[in-house]
Amino acid sequence: MKECIGKVPGLAVILVGQRRDSQTYVRNKIKACEEAGIKSVMAELPNNCAEEDVMTALLKFNGDPSVHGILVQLPLPEHLDEEKILNVLSLEKDVDGFHPVNMGNLSMRGREPLFVPCTPKGCLELLIRSGVEIVGKKAVVVGRSNIVGLPIALLLQQRHHATVTIVHACTKNPEQITCEADILVTAAGVPNLIRSCWLKPGAVVIDVGTYPVEDPSSEYGYRLVGDVCHEEALRIASAITPVPGGVGPMTIAMLLCNTLDSAKRVYGFA
Repeated sequence: MKECIGKVPGLAVILVGQRRDSQTYVRNKIKACEEAGIKSVMAELPNNCAEEDVMTALLKFNGDPSVHGILVQLPLPEHLDEEKILNVLSLEKDVDGFHPVNMGNLSMRGREPLFVPCTPKGCLELLIRSGVEIVGKKAVVVGRSNIVGLPIALLLQQRHHATVTIVHACTKNPEQITCEADILVTAAGVPNLIRSCWLKPGAVVIDVGTYPVEDPSSEYGYRLVGDVCHEEALRIASAITPVPGGVGPMTIAMLLCNTLDSAKRVYGFA
């Protein structure tokens, strides 16, 4: 694109607070932009910032023609109204796919969102490129967040024709449900929640969960672990994603893809 029309895609990131997992994600996203030749800008706001501060940063990026994608790093601090903030985000720059219109179109057969949420999109890409059969299979999603659980369930059911069950905090005997899953996607954010007794032999496991654990020997003073007890799952599952290094890099790759698609749309670049 730069060689042909002298333009590059631009991504803006809004980071509120100092959650370690969010800082890790943002740091990796900025690094990936640099490696891919995508312009990146970031607005960092303190944990106790006002809603208006986030909205001001968002509106600035909405109006910047050199920015083709805007990412509000979720989750936001509890005192901020996530729905209100995301509603301000320009639909055409919603490369994270969380705008209500994008989510609505994702949920409906025959409709196409401008952008599919990055983490669920990355999970599906992993399954497809690994040759995992999805159509007609039993898939269980652990967690029902707007960020991962809901959209991955919609993608598996509406776009790839799996039979999907969602397990959440109020589900009784969740291990009895997960034991029937051919495909298990877990995004609960509870370290080592999924033990070997929760898994069907030969299941394919996508571990989206990331949880920081103190580790003085690590560069940043902590390391990330997933929802799945990895050592136990290796003996049962036919395939499992590692944490870190599994879903995370795919999420970033899909974010860059969405940003590039947005820039192509703006510049009419095929």
